[in-house]
Formats: sequence, C-alpha cells, structure tokens
Amino acid sequence: MFMVAAVAIRDLHKAFGELRALDGIDFEIGQGELFGLLGPNGAGKSTLISIMAGLCRADSGSVSIMGKDVRRQSVQSRRHLGVVPQELLFDPFFKVREVLEIQAGYFGVGHVNRSWVEELLESLGLADKADSNMRALSGGMKRRVLIAQALVHKPEVLVLDEPTAGVDVDLRQSLWSFVQRLHGEGTTVLLTTHYLEEAEALCERIAIMNRGRLVALDSCSGLMERYSHYEVRLRLADRAV
Repeated sequence: MFMVAAVAIRDLHKAFGELRALDGIDFEIGQGELFGLLGPNGAGKSTLISIMAGLCRADSGSVSIMGKDVRRQSVQSRRHLGVVPQELLFDPFFKVREVLEIQAGYFGVGHVNRSWVEELLESLGLADKADSNMRALSGGMKRRVLIAQALVHKPEVLVLDEPTAGVDVDLRQSLWSFVQRLHGEGTTVLLTTHYLEEAEALCERIAIMNRGRLVALDSCSGLMERYSHYEVRLRLADRAV
C-alpha cells in the first residue's frame, strides 16, 4: 500500500528581488522520519520553513504536508504541522497555560485538549511554571513553551528551527530526549541546526542547502563516506621582513 510522504517539496522556487532564496528545491521526508536540514545563514532554510507553514508564498513549485498542498489546502495542511521558530515571540502578560490553551483554540481543540496540555507541561518541565507570566521565564523555559505550543494540536509533522540555539547543555539534552520520544511515537521531525554533532546523532537523513540550492542529501553515513576524503590545505605567506 502506498504511503504518502510526510513532506513533499517539488521544484520549489522563491526570489526576493534579485536574490534567489530557493532555486529548485526538491525532496521528500518520509512519515516517521527524523530529518536534518543544514546550511549556513542565508542558505534558504527559514524561507523553506515559512513556505511550509503558509507564512510565505512560493513563486513556483509545491509543498505538501501529509498529502495536503500548503497553498490549495492551507487549513488542512496546517493542522498536520507544528513549527517551533527561532524567535522567542510571546505576549509577556499571558501565563504559560493560557498561551497553550489559546493556541489549542486556534485549531479548534481547546475544549478537548486540556489533558494533553497538562501532559505537555509535565513532559517539558513546565508544570511548576504553568501559572507564571511569560515575561518571568528564562530564555530556555520560553524555548520549551514554544515546543509545547507547536505540539498542542498533536501534529504529525514537527519542524524545529534551531531549537537549541543559545540554550545551555542541560536544556539541550532534555529537549533532545523529548524529541526522540516524540519520534519514537511516530512523529515526523524536521530539524534545522548549526550543531553538526546533533544532526549526526539524531537524524536518519540530512539535506544540505547553500545559496538556495540543495547541494547534498543522504544518510549521515553516506555523507561521511562521500566527503571524508576531502582535505583543506593552507599556504601561509612568507612573513614580511
């Protein structure tokens, strides 16, 4: 029986003026896969995520989430997707539990999802912060709230855009333990990160982007085998006398 891809990206193009942010991106992520998306700043990763989330419209090509086109079936595709952005954006006067309940309400599940909200609070170490205002939380705790917010409607696909940027080692490890648990339960995870060791340890396949193009896509072992023989040689100029 044919299984639809969790994420299907077909010949995707996006330009901002003369800048080609995405130039023919084409790949699939299978259901239940933990997939890494790597590349330098400006490679096009955030633009791709914005298109997946319906926040930005592609010039051409298509993106589908669990078989639902993000442009033609935007409401359905968005229900399948949870996105954890890089930016810590919250109303500082809401309490943590209120943030999650409001997010659940956007997807029409607020009245039936209270037990799941409590489970998220507990699983992410936020139970004792549930009635705290967002402005009172540390950056690491706010990052946990972002993850809970992305999961509150139980999406099949979770996108993590640099989730451990600027957080301490202990929090990073606890976040990855939680992500691995979700993955083990069948959630498809797309991870962008600058930490190569994270991608190598967590991801089954890795795509590498540069200047809007997909330059490599393989398993971690495949990429290592392909590029491990490369050498970097430096020639130092003679010291001036």
